[in-house]
Amino acid sequence: MKSAVIVFPGSNCDRDLAVALEQITGRKPAMIWHRDSELPDGTEFIGLPGGFSYGDYLRSGAMAARSPIMRAVVDAANRGVPVIGICNGFQVLTEAGLLPGALMRNAGLNFVCRPVALKVENTQSLFTAAYRSGETIQVPVAHHDGNYQADAGTLERLEGEGRIAFRYAEEVNGSANAIAGILNDSGNVLGMMPHPERAIELAHGSSDGRRLFEGLLEAVA
Repeated sequence: MKSAVIVFPGSNCDRDLAVALEQITGRKPAMIWHRDSELPDGTEFIGLPGGFSYGDYLRSGAMAARSPIMRAVVDAANRGVPVIGICNGFQVLTEAGLLPGALMRNAGLNFVCRPVALKVENTQSLFTAAYRSGETIQVPVAHHDGNYQADAGTLERLEGEGRIAFRYAEEVNGSANAIAGILNDSGNVLGMMPHPERAIELAHGSSDGRRLFEGLLEAVA
């Protein structure tokens, strides 16, 4: 799988994601700087990593969503290329209009950094096919602005269309409907606050994130 990891000033999980992708696919991803305007030819998967893009000035992800490379990411997503946004990457996806809703300040107003239990809600997507419906997995979080919110109509649509990929199985940040990750209407864009790239092997405390990338690799291949 030919993958690309987008790097913004302030990204701090780009290497984590790159290492996970290389370990699972056997191929180093291209590291694409935010000022670039094109993705490598034949890119089959795009990852937007966690961190604090542009220092989280204005709003988390707002400035990154308007960087030159995001035009190419949006075009690729609209063509059906799989895209994942993790933590700050999820914030960027909402700000870019690829996913609905917004990520607000955590309800407790604290930075949350710990392993959390997630319930797998949708197993029909490229990203979740390797999980069992209703399965509980363990994946770490590390965020201050992970409180997912959307208007009532959007939440109803996400629920009705099966676009909630992961739900918190415990209280974490106050997210509406305990939402931890959502899909776009085509199922090729996933935004999630937890970090599956930090749960690749048992030395991490959990390897439950590994199956997300393994399932994606199988689907793309």
